[in-house]
Amino acid sequence: MPVFTPLTPVGVRVTDARIDDLDEPRIEELRLALATRGVVVMPDQEVDDEGFLRFVRRFGETVFTVGETPVPGRPELNVVTNVGRTRPPRSTFHTDTSYISTPPAYTALRAVSVPERGGQTLFTNQYAAYETLPERFRTMLEGRTITHVVTGVTPDGRQESSARHPVFLRHPVSGKTALYMSTPERCAEVSGMSPALSAETVAYLFEHSTREDNVYRHSWAPGDVVMWDNRCVLHKADHDGVVGDRVLHRGMVAAPA
Repeated sequence: MPVFTPLTPVGVRVTDARIDDLDEPRIEELRLALATRGVVVMPDQEVDDEGFLRFVRRFGETVFTVGETPVPGRPELNVVTNVGRTRPPRSTFHTDTSYISTPPAYTALRAVSVPERGGQTLFTNQYAAYETLPERFRTMLEGRTITHVVTGVTPDGRQESSARHPVFLRHPVSGKTALYMSTPERCAEVSGMSPALSAETVAYLFEHSTREDNVYRHSWAPGDVVMWDNRCVLHKADHDGVVGDRVLHRGMVAAPA
């Protein structure tokens, strides 16, 4: 029987559960946990890419971000790594592929190689970000959208590079409202605002979302599988002071039609 232990300020740790041995009711439990808690951490998983991909597919159709590096032999997965880089990768808090009309609902990572030190992945609670917004900001932003644009990868002409999404997103499963945004570089415009006011507003919302007391830091261990709901968390990798190889394999799941 899986044991669910809440994490602070976001997420839940699920133990006594193997991802390659979950029936449909257990998958639905995880889906609900993702919707309400944002992040699911599943340690001690003895699973390869094939098993990981089977698990990811249980949540829906897989999607792949154009421009990412696929896992050899597993084109539905991509590699997240510091290996072979002369400079550490850069990462800021963001939500995955928000520059398309229907961004992925879920992202999952499997630990392939864990560094000796550092390399944490950080997550924010975007429900809490919304709930703690001053009332005047809630009033000012109600009904507005943010235009999200692509950065960091090059679309191939078939994928969108810009999309509008509500600032306040009601989650279709939990019914709760999240502050939905991404890194300021990808938040080009707030509807009904001048460029200067848009930039000022996005900067405030980003700082508010990513304050230290709203962030969970996940330290990777061998066998970890971590999945999150892109509709209610932001995430980033902390590349400062990493010692050793950091290799993760990533799978993403499309939002339901």
